[in-house]
Amino acid sequence: MTLHILATGTSRGIGEAIAARLRTEDVRIVGHASRPGDSGTIAADLSDPSAPGTLWNAALDRLDGRIDVLVNNAGIFEAAPIEQPEESWSHAWARTMQINLTASAQLSRLAVLHFRSLGGGRIVNVASRAAYRGDSPLHWHYAASKAGMIGMTKTIARGYAAEGIYAFAVCPGFTLTGMAEDYLASRGGDGLLADIPLGRVAMPEEVAETVKFLALDAPPSMTGAVIDINGASYVR
Repeated sequence: MTLHILATGTSRGIGEAIAARLRTEDVRIVGHASRPGDSGTIAADLSDPSAPGTLWNAALDRLDGRIDVLVNNAGIFEAAPIEQPEESWSHAWARTMQINLTASAQLSRLAVLHFRSLGGGRIVNVASRAAYRGDSPLHWHYAASKAGMIGMTKTIARGYAAEGIYAFAVCPGFTLTGMAEDYLASRGGDGLLADIPLGRVAMPEEVAETVKFLALDAPPSMTGAVIDINGASYVR
């Protein structure tokens, strides 16, 4: 049976690599971008609390009423210095939490309800090394959003495994994307690469291969697993 997949944040970086990798398999995938782009994606601004539901329904329409796998990849990485005025700092927190965590929760809720009618399904969440290790002083909110994603993944896995609904997460460290370049700039440049025993950042394709495994091939007993992809820069 051809699997139907909805993946968010597929216009660039890790998400683009995920979509490309999954398209080589026996799947139909609908991607997502924050702004209108190519015909293979659905535009939805996830900072709008109503957008996840609209995105889900549009994807269902494109996929003939069935989604088997949800990949929550969309996210932002925007600085929020503590020296900012409180209103600006709080707005940055709310925006990051909505896009990175709450939108993923909204989509996951819809997925679980839908998967029940199918007899099962899979959710793969793209979190971050920051969920465990923390992040820079400019990015408390980013680390918190990704830690929340891990907690959500484990809760879904524990709560719905008996119904054939499985949840997994991946935690990339530095990955060769625009977001990583922004991070390197915020933390002092390429000297930070010395913190990675592998000696290089991860490639988007490496993350995509892991997401593909979890979405299509991982055995059910792996539900709840969180896989690190960080070049041994943080070992749990």
